[in-house]
Amino acid sequence: MLISLGRRVVTPPGSRQSFVGLRPLTVHPATTMPIKVLNVAEKNDAAKNIAALISHGQSLRREGFSKFNKLYEFRCQVQGQNCDMTMTSVSGHLMGLDFGPHYRKWYSCQPSQLFDLPVEKKCPDNMLPIKRTLEREAKKAQWLIIWTDCDREGENIGFEVIDVCRAVKPSLKIFRATFSEITLPSVTRALENLGQPNLRVSQAVDVRQELDLRIGAAFTRFQTMRLQKKFPTKLANKLLSYGSCQFPTMGFVVERYKAIENFVPEAFWKIRVFHKIDDVNVEFHWRRLRLFDETAAQSYHDVCLENPIAKVEDCKSKPKSKWRPLPMDTVELEKLGARKLKLSAKVVMQAAEKLYTQGFISYPRTETNIFPKELNLRPLVEIQTRDQRWGDFAGGILQHGPNPRPGKKSDQAHPPIHPTKLAANLSGNEARVYELIVRHFLACVSQDALGKETTVNIDINGEKFIAHGLTVVQRNYLEIYIYDKWSDKEIPDYVQIHTFEPSQIDLTPGHTQPPNLLTEADLISLMDKHGIGTDATHAEHIETVKSRDYIGVQDRDKLVPGVIGIALCDGYDAMGFEMSKPNLRAGLEADLKSVCEGGRQPDVVLREQIAKYKSLFQIAAQQVTKIDEACARYLNEVPQNQ
Repeated sequence: MLISLGRRVVTPPGSRQSFVGLRPLTVHPATTMPIKVLNVAEKNDAAKNIAALISHGQSLRREGFSKFNKLYEFRCQVQGQNCDMTMTSVSGHLMGLDFGPHYRKWYSCQPSQLFDLPVEKKCPDNMLPIKRTLEREAKKAQWLIIWTDCDREGENIGFEVIDVCRAVKPSLKIFRATFSEITLPSVTRALENLGQPNLRVSQAVDVRQELDLRIGAAFTRFQTMRLQKKFPTKLANKLLSYGSCQFPTMGFVVERYKAIENFVPEAFWKIRVFHKIDDVNVEFHWRRLRLFDETAAQSYHDVCLENPIAKVEDCKSKPKSKWRPLPMDTVELEKLGARKLKLSAKVVMQAAEKLYTQGFISYPRTETNIFPKELNLRPLVEIQTRDQRWGDFAGGILQHGPNPRPGKKSDQAHPPIHPTKLAANLSGNEARVYELIVRHFLACVSQDALGKETTVNIDINGEKFIAHGLTVVQRNYLEIYIYDKWSDKEIPDYVQIHTFEPSQIDLTPGHTQPPNLLTEADLISLMDKHGIGTDATHAEHIETVKSRDYIGVQDRDKLVPGVIGIALCDGYDAMGFEMSKPNLRAGLEADLKSVCEGGRQPDVVLREQIAKYKSLFQIAAQQVTKIDEACARYLNEVPQNQ
């Protein structure tokens, strides 16, 4: 049953306006008087493509007050009602949160006051033309359908649109279109199953926005104004921003860099056995792996040399599978884009967003790696049979499947990322990202690669060694998934060999190696594991710390901290609380998730988090000289007494 939103309730400043008095909407048979419906998408491309699909290409375009956000008009039926549809868009968030005009200048108040000063949410000047268009169209409309992206930010943007439209037309009936891809079946289902916007999800974004504003502004002003004066030579014009996601993102890079810097290599020794047979050189690995005592290792080596005859204890072969990939979620897309395409997460997601709004792929921001049972995968595979690059492979899938492996994650909102239509004329990063998504999709609905693994165990005078061999029997998904490798590792059949004399028995020295510098893919994995940001914001946070010179890129994909980044981490860590560690932000993300699910009240979470960070700010203000000392050490500059 459709329901419409009723009476509006005034809420305290800074909180989201609520709707109460939900009442059934009686759906009458189609009449001669069409209902005027205002539809609002998140971007112009989305509005254009959704309108084109619903109208079957018959929509008429006209101008709004914003030259970037057009209006598309057409007539259709919505659940039995004749409707005159006007489709338009915003450009992301319509509203911005800020302090009052008296407190926006950096020296207008003490940074500590920013935890308590009132904030206001209003339409910035550059969004006023869009707002005027919405107001004009809302006055003529009876229904408002929200078509923003179906994630937290999209839900919040939807409520911003609702606020603007309801202000000029309180009687508007509000509906939410829920979709995961811009295709005809998807938008048709959305119209047939109109629901309500989710206030709790929007409130979670309100909480996050206010916390980011207060915490970010307070710490950014505090450290920037202080350090610019203390280090005028190096930092006079430098913005030293703080964000509760920025700092732990930077902190992961600093922590890995320090682990490498402080690493002390340790010598070890291991025994390696080689056997050359039928022109194949087989290496057997010591069961003890390695020893850190050279004398002990030498003794074992001498034992082997005393009677250097290898006894074959067993030779076993068993089937071996290399699993096809799981269906793709956002984190996996970002990591694969970084590792396989050598693109930053930001570039990958920009390309994916364009592909989505053009209808080539499903919604690219999803935490789900399980295809829902109701999603018919066969038509999606059939579409790809027309592409000469992988058409034959897609045809083969249809003979046996599709058969995806089930993952373990679902956000109950969007399916895994998958192609929705053929794309033959793409170029640049969009073409590369599309190819990655298609190959991954076809691989994940294909079959595991199959092989035969042979294991040989030998004994040399009491010491045990092992060798492995691999024969690839069926490549299956590897035929299409060029990003994975699984190579034959030849090994002779030792079943008929009972003893042999090794070609070599070597005692080999080595040293433990430090960990590698983080790559962007590694960093995204850590952010995901520790709850820093969301799948929708990882790329944004990484790009921010890069732009601030808190971290840099070395050798194309290795991340290293900048001097100011490592100095700030050291300074705050020296105070006794670890601003650069994930605990603080991870706790906030858990609270926001609970707000979305109805487990916690948004005003309570907001109050608790503000109090927590305000307490940390007070400690930082008392011990600020520790930041001075850390910056002096890394900047090689004496702090000025100003």
